[in-house]
Amino acid sequence: MNPLKEIGECLISDGDQDFFFRPSFIAMTQLGTPEEIVTTFHDLFDDSVARKIVAEIQRLRNVSPSMRILYTAMTGKVDDQQWLLRQLCSAMTAKRTIMAAYSVIQACCDRDATPLIGELIPSKSGKWAFVYRAGKLPVADMITVARSLIVHGLIGKAKVRRLQRHESSTGSTEFSALEYINAARSHFEISRHEAEQLTMTEFQMMIAMKYPDQKGFTREEYDKVADDYLAKKARREARAKH
Repeated sequence: MNPLKEIGECLISDGDQDFFFRPSFIAMTQLGTPEEIVTTFHDLFDDSVARKIVAEIQRLRNVSPSMRILYTAMTGKVDDQQWLLRQLCSAMTAKRTIMAAYSVIQACCDRDATPLIGELIPSKSGKWAFVYRAGKLPVADMITVARSLIVHGLIGKAKVRRLQRHESSTGSTEFSALEYINAARSHFEISRHEAEQLTMTEFQMMIAMKYPDQKGFTREEYDKVADDYLAKKARREARAKH
């Protein structure tokens, strides 16, 4: 199956095994209660360790390979750019972030993703109840994939006009997938199964196509109109003084 990246689907291949991911509404329910779903999102984005890990991943993407080669040639040392990322991902403080990524990937996969993301096994030492045995996918990549999936599943990344009246200044403490499933069934006259398979991005795109002529300002449009008005007012006042 070819993934539709625009709506959040992705495919990871490991040898002859393909792992297909779809952050559908029904997949989001696998993360727990409406409150637990939001907590999982928080652990991947707002947690201080998660922010540090993501910042380091982004920094590594910008490192020039030629500069690393030059550093090794001039110093005779291996330019190990991954050391900080390994430290962040191995720290106990990263446990919540890693477990959140683990849960999201497992929930969105069409098969058991254990070969990729590892598993929790009973601890033999007795120090911990369970220990995490890593899979083939590096922890940093797990977090990157999980963040993309949960954004498409909960928030949506459709490039549509978001009217100011639909925006909220406060965050939500819960996410009810059932409400969106029922809304999709009502708006689009589709079956429950079809509605459950929608991602939030796909849902937003379908809403925008069904109701294309919504009137109102987006936040950016409102700010531009307000700025233009204030600029004109300032010019009028300046002319009046002269």
